[in-house]
Amino acid sequence: MSTPARTRVLVKLATLIVVAGALVAALALPVVGGAGVVARNSATLLDALPVELTDATPAGNSRVLAADGSLITSFYANNRTVVTSDQIADVMKQALVDIEDSRFYQHNGLDVQGTLRAAVTNVAAGSVQEGGSTLTQQLVKQTLLETADTAEDRQAATEQDIGRKLREARLALALEETYDKDEILTRYLNIVYFGQGAYGIQAAAQKYFSVDAADLTLPQAAMLAGLVQSPANDDPITNPENAQNRRNQVLQRMSDLGHVTEAELAEISGQPVQVAPSPNAPNGCIDATVGGFFCAYVAGYLTGTLGISQEQLDDGGLTIQTTLDAQLQTLGDQAVLTTLPMGDPLAGMFTAIAPGTGHVLAMSVNRQYGCADPQCESVVLNTVASKGAGSTYKVFTAAAALEAGLPASTVISTPGNRYTSRVYTNGSQPYSVENVGNYPDTLDMVGALVRSSNTYFLALEDRLGSVEGPVRMAERMGMNFDQPNQTPADRIIAENRGSFTLGAEATSPLDLANAYATLGAQGTQCDPVPVLQVLDRNGEPLTGDDGRPLVTGDNCTPNSIPANIANTLANILVGDTASPEGTGTRAAIPGHQIAGKTGTSQGRDSVAFVGVMPEYAVSVMVFNPKTQQDVGGYGGNMPATIFRDAMTPYLADKPTAAFPPADPALLGQNQPPPPPAPVDGPAPATGDADGPPANPGTWGGNRGGGGGRGN
Repeated sequence: MSTPARTRVLVKLATLIVVAGALVAALALPVVGGAGVVARNSATLLDALPVELTDATPAGNSRVLAADGSLITSFYANNRTVVTSDQIADVMKQALVDIEDSRFYQHNGLDVQGTLRAAVTNVAAGSVQEGGSTLTQQLVKQTLLETADTAEDRQAATEQDIGRKLREARLALALEETYDKDEILTRYLNIVYFGQGAYGIQAAAQKYFSVDAADLTLPQAAMLAGLVQSPANDDPITNPENAQNRRNQVLQRMSDLGHVTEAELAEISGQPVQVAPSPNAPNGCIDATVGGFFCAYVAGYLTGTLGISQEQLDDGGLTIQTTLDAQLQTLGDQAVLTTLPMGDPLAGMFTAIAPGTGHVLAMSVNRQYGCADPQCESVVLNTVASKGAGSTYKVFTAAAALEAGLPASTVISTPGNRYTSRVYTNGSQPYSVENVGNYPDTLDMVGALVRSSNTYFLALEDRLGSVEGPVRMAERMGMNFDQPNQTPADRIIAENRGSFTLGAEATSPLDLANAYATLGAQGTQCDPVPVLQVLDRNGEPLTGDDGRPLVTGDNCTPNSIPANIANTLANILVGDTASPEGTGTRAAIPGHQIAGKTGTSQGRDSVAFVGVMPEYAVSVMVFNPKTQQDVGGYGGNMPATIFRDAMTPYLADKPTAAFPPADPALLGQNQPPPPPAPVDGPAPATGDADGPPANPGTWGGNRGGGGGRGN
């Protein structure tokens, strides 16, 4: 060792001797008078343990789980998985104690003898061979540093002066009186940094060797123990020679203390460090193993609806059990990508929810979440209201009409496939719509829903006299009109927008699925819920300031709409997928009764399909979220196909129930049909454009641009 280097080490040794003397004096005489360092710190020495050291520190990563318990992702600031003492190999504990604090089991938290011995050993070797502070002191320092909230606190935790050493020593003594040695050692191994972004022994074992902390071998444990002093310099991935030298120092120390045999020392020391690196645990929704957009929706729900802070989410060691059905999510992803490639200008959103609970089951998009490539997206398109959903809104008008006493047998005649409203206007002009293709001049509500007749439903709105009934019905079923680019419900009503029944309003795919889920649940409306429970680091339900669990269960309103109306409409809408006249026949799945409704916005700017069973409600929307674009088909084309491609394999081993029967009174059975309503003559069309019944054999391709037409 050179003379300047030896001089520096000797200076450090002298400083350690002075500090050790001060520690002994201060701790022996905690209250003294007069000026000086000891007197200034005497009050601090008598303080109680701070809460940071009495809590079970640290908490570790928060985990987000699918409904089946599989990991979706983690949230963390520092990659740490806290483990218990019995989840750490004994050889790991021994290696760390031997190299860092060989008198750990003899001292009471402060080891002046060991400090001086380590200093002498290190001076003689010209490098750090043994630790100076006890493991208990190091635990105090690491804990105060990690829990520091301000720059001042962080500086106080690392400041190189006698005052900090005195405080650390006092807290170390108090820790030793509060916890046993094994608890202190376990805490230390859970908090210390091992390099490569790995905090704590479990993350380190996974990072360097792809094993659990309980399965570490002697050479692995020796290497990790050696990393504590200088994780960057002795990193076995980037500096394998340094890592080998440091590992051998640890092994030599273990041999000197009688914990490693000469044979073991000789055998291992001659071998290079062997690592089997693994990537860090996923962090955030960009790393989600499945359902990245669902994950982002969950994160917003946790911090927004439940009020969990981002800091608590990152460092609280929470377990978040979600509603995600991993199988359905995967099948939804595949179905969307079969029709629309990743990053296609057209976005396809598959959104599934469970009727009767509101549990969100899947959110698929032909995008990747959160990255920077053109195929990426940070907006959760499944929840935002972007484009209209077309004739899917006709069900709200139908429900309002049934509730107003107009049965499903209500017959309306609209000759010429055009209708001009007597109630609603388009600015200063009459509001007129037409059908796409040839429709019967006269239909009842059943036929109009199955065929998706624009003219019938505008005329039905005329019968209601105001759009208020359909709008309020939509809200009762689960639709919201409160996003920035949406028109509030009160304003839609005030302006008496006749186009409401044709779905011109910007629509959230999740809201759409949830509204139709109310039909599947016999009129029970549930708010969408992506989280089943949130557990704290101790496995107990996470509570709010009031002491009550943050997650209290489903938020459902029974009979939000009358059950007989929900059941009647569900039975009618089965014809959309099962009847030859239906516009959603591509969504049919043999062996399952599916109520469906297609929708196509003006100019085919957006197309949609909603499929409902008592167990599942799914909306599929396709549109260009950046600009207006003709999608090249109708709601019965791409959306219905995506629904079928996802749900057919999903339902292959899952029976589904039939809907409860329709109410004969609402169907108008055994009642004389009313006379057809008078209508105005032909007029130009300005409304929604729904297609004719689909012909499954004529649609021309994935983008719907072939010879076939369908809603």
